[in-house]
Amino acid sequence: MYKISTGSSIMHCPVLLESRSRLKAQMETSVVAAAPDYFTRTRVSRNVNMEKLQNNYLFPEISSRELEHMKKYPHAKLISLGIGDTTEPLPEIVALSMANYARCLSTPEGYKGYGLEQGNKELRKAIAETLYKDLQIKDTEVFISDGSQSEISRLQLLLGSKVTIAVQDPSFPAYIDSGVIMGQTGEFDHASGRYQKIEYMKCGPENNFFPDLHETSRTDIIFFCSPNNPTGQAASREQLEQLVEFAQENGSIIVYDSAYAAFVSDESPRSIYEIPGARKVAIEVSSFSKIAGFTGVRLGWTVVPDELLYSDGFPVLHDFNRIICTCFNGASNVAQAGGLACLSPEGLTAVYSAVDHYKENARILVDSFTSLGLRVYGGVNAPYVWVHFPGSKSWDVFSEILEKTHVTTVPGSGFGPGGEEFIRVTAFGRRDNILEASRRMKSLLS
Repeated sequence: MYKISTGSSIMHCPVLLESRSRLKAQMETSVVAAAPDYFTRTRVSRNVNMEKLQNNYLFPEISSRELEHMKKYPHAKLISLGIGDTTEPLPEIVALSMANYARCLSTPEGYKGYGLEQGNKELRKAIAETLYKDLQIKDTEVFISDGSQSEISRLQLLLGSKVTIAVQDPSFPAYIDSGVIMGQTGEFDHASGRYQKIEYMKCGPENNFFPDLHETSRTDIIFFCSPNNPTGQAASREQLEQLVEFAQENGSIIVYDSAYAAFVSDESPRSIYEIPGARKVAIEVSSFSKIAGFTGVRLGWTVVPDELLYSDGFPVLHDFNRIICTCFNGASNVAQAGGLACLSPEGLTAVYSAVDHYKENARILVDSFTSLGLRVYGGVNAPYVWVHFPGSKSWDVFSEILEKTHVTTVPGSGFGPGGEEFIRVTAFGRRDNILEASRRMKSLLS
């Protein structure tokens, strides 16, 4: 049976937090005192919304702790199962497509400059016809982006500071943090671990990872990710029908993140637009990052149906097009050439082969944790495994696994208060590393 020490981590220790706050204040005071010699301050006040953000963004914090660990153990072989970064090489057809496009740029005949802000017309059409087949998505409703995360921030800019938002708890932290920066939230409440003015929709094992909508307050915007990051759970058709009906009744807009749709292994919907009526209440954001290994290439897309209207009847699509033209200058033409190759028959075969590799990794991880008597979720419809350590602080579990096995995970509380007592383990990795990490964690937790 597993055993994890339950001492409070630095993240949760009031004494250390107070000490760190005092040190920070002393440093700031010393910098101000030295200002005449070294710095000249402007008369511009700091954005008050930035001051609301808590600590560092989750994933750079994980990277920072990995670096500190390697300084302490320079000869250890660190295995990262934390940040969800792909590891399988790009399919050859995709890499060659981008390389050929880049080579053409060195010739007078092949050189091209700015592309359309909305994206390559061929790629928009290929996404509509290949990934949304039979769902009546038009190519003019597809906007090419440089990835889901940056697109979420542009959507927040579109929606403005006055809207109210709801998020799953736990959820991908960018939805919350971008809302904080935009000014959509109140102050952070340390006692609850929540920001004021956000509706946190509890999504845990006790409610089958889907919120009780009868107990959910009405908000303007509902951020919903399926298959979910971090829990790995995919909402069923019945559940998404409830969500769409809830949005219709409340006049809300769903921002639906389908970045992991390619991992769906059962009858769960891959797109919100499989649900009748969704075109009138939903925006869908997705990405090539995890399905095609484009985490470093950066390419994604957003679907904004022309039937989605504001309360005054104005089409949301028109405003989003203005945001794209004003705040974005289009995705890389080289990356878009790769995206087109991904959606060719040969490209799709290669892409889904890599997806199958990660799904087998997930199965190995699920089996390993389950064999230890732990409750394990996810790992079937998503590349994430969500492991429960009852009674333990998730940062403590993260720290002990890292210290004793040299394996990085992600503490569940980094995804919101609903993630406490859990860790997220990614299946993105080379097979030998997945097997070795499983062996090490079995040795620690058995």
